[in-house]
Amino acid sequence: MKVAAVEGNMATVEAGGVRARARLDALGEPVSLGDYLLVHAGFAIRRLDPGDAQETLRLLDELLAAGDEG
Repeated sequence: MKVAAVEGNMATVEAGGVRARARLDALGEPVSLGDYLLVHAGFAIRRLDPGDAQETLRLLDELLAAGDEG
């Protein structure tokens, strides 16, 4: 998910039109606007390389589109 805002140990993240809040405590590194994070159960657990994140989002979009066709 892409970081839209950071407030202390919380980030507002978004992907595919969905916004959520994620705790940053478990990440252990600073987060900036525009970073991509792997979020699980409300916790950011890993920062992603922007290119890898974009490719993953593209692949997920492809999977969703293929599921809509069947």
